[in-house]
Amino acid sequence: MRTNTGRLSTRRLWALSAAVLAGVGGAFASVTTGETKATTRADHFLQARAAPTTAMPPTATASVTTESPATTAGRPVVSPVLPFNAKLTSSDIPVRGGGVRSGACSGSLIAPEWIITAGHCFHDINGAWVGGKPRYHMTVTVGKLKDGDPGGHTAQVVDVRQSPVNDLAVAKLSTAIDDVVPLTLPDKAPEVGQRLRFAGWGSTSATVVAPSDHLKRGEFSVAKIAPTTLEALPVVPRTVENSPCADDSGSPYFVSGDNRTGNLVAIENSGPPCPQPGREIIARVDILTDWIRTQTGDTAR
Repeated sequence: MRTNTGRLSTRRLWALSAAVLAGVGGAFASVTTGETKATTRADHFLQARAAPTTAMPPTATASVTTESPATTAGRPVVSPVLPFNAKLTSSDIPVRGGGVRSGACSGSLIAPEWIITAGHCFHDINGAWVGGKPRYHMTVTVGKLKDGDPGGHTAQVVDVRQSPVNDLAVAKLSTAIDDVVPLTLPDKAPEVGQRLRFAGWGSTSATVVAPSDHLKRGEFSVAKIAPTTLEALPVVPRTVENSPCADDSGSPYFVSGDNRTGNLVAIENSGPPCPQPGREIIARVDILTDWIRTQTGDTAR
């Protein structure tokens, strides 16, 4: 989640070493590396998109809202293309000194009541990533390709579980979504050269930062495998439409053979200034498959 007041002068990469893997506790950790220069998406999310308002928004924003979409046999219509994609938006993120700001992230459905996204999409007023009940209202829309499409599902995030080893979180929804096939979790490690598809709702401008009104899509390949992250390169030259920009944090990198279902490999963490050349740093999911299933209650597999 990033905002449009400019990038921080120091570009940081959130990553974890093998030593962290061996000794992590219940909280995440971060280290700085000189190997890869990347703009941390969290840097932008932690800045204000506009001058903060002087008061919290009306309490009505706290209510769980549901659209009144067209229906098929009494059920909401969802996009037949990548229906598992999720758009996350908030308008009441507290800022230091008072007031609130807006922000956005991307994600994907991994269980009827759960989505996966970047850990830095949920933080306290000091910017520390946190779990539990969110400090602000985060609305999640699933099952659309454009904001104006009929149907889809809208819910609120009610609980967050932060990964113990990388910039990743799973978030519980206020309402189960049972007519979308979630992305499946990986049961093996990725390979260098593996092709991955990307889908996110981030900005389509390098200067005017705001979530897109439509789903962006692209294709990447795995360039490097680290203990908790991957580095990915675009298959074709970057544009704001085919690669991550601000507000694409948490976007899924996945494999799909039918444009409707898929297997999740990683999620967006950080990368070069949009849409400049460079490698994306994405959080591995395969190392957390068992942990995710425990958090979501899916321990039967």
